[in-house]
Amino acid sequence: MSECLSNRLYCKNHSLSTIMSTTKTEQGQSLEGTGGNDQDEYPQIPIEAMTPHDEWTYTMRRKMQEILPGLYLGPYSAASPSKLESLLEYGITHIVCVRQDIEAHFIKPNFPDRFQYLVLDIADTAHENIIQHFQKVKIYIDDALSSRGRVLVHGNAGISRSAALVLAYMMETYGLTLRRAFEIVQRRRFCIIPNEGFLAQLREFEPIYQAQKTLRHGQQSSARQRSKRTIHQMDTEQTDEQPDAMDS
Repeated sequence: MSECLSNRLYCKNHSLSTIMSTTKTEQGQSLEGTGGNDQDEYPQIPIEAMTPHDEWTYTMRRKMQEILPGLYLGPYSAASPSKLESLLEYGITHIVCVRQDIEAHFIKPNFPDRFQYLVLDIADTAHENIIQHFQKVKIYIDDALSSRGRVLVHGNAGISRSAALVLAYMMETYGLTLRRAFEIVQRRRFCIIPNEGFLAQLREFEPIYQAQKTLRHGQQSSARQRSKRTIHQMDTEQTDEQPDAMDS
């Protein structure tokens, strides 16, 4: 990659980080402290994710970074044939491999006998429908982490497609806005640059996952209410039967 292109990418990323990372959310709540989520509805963001990584250098984009405990984001080079020892040292057990079909000859699962893979066909274009993959990736990551596994999410450069998937995971898991999720992920991997189409879909995803959460919460409340009514009916029936038993 030429120095000129590197500088353009850096400037674009720096501009995007300035837009996305501010000291206040839209509601005026500080980005520090509570983590920006509803603690009654969502888990607390791990403190490790709130701690800035070592001072960022350009060469770090070629490595993977731990975004959350057990969740890593990086480029394909972090999962290339020469990186088996490194993957084992990090304790990686699951890999989300993101590629377009025309990239399949060089971006591919290299160790299917050593790690579990989720392979997704996603092009890094503004018109690509990436939002359709968010739920599948969340389930995959949650299952891996719940079994004490460690997950690496990678595309080619680890800055657009894979970053968008990790941002969506952060948003839905911790009840975050895109701005808040972007700030947290960028603290660990500064070079993330989801394309404009992916950013638009991530913004659209905010009300979608929030509505789904509200719907699930309402269904759970209704189920609890039905259970309470059933128990109450059983108590009433038992009370009604007691006089008959005394008369006999």
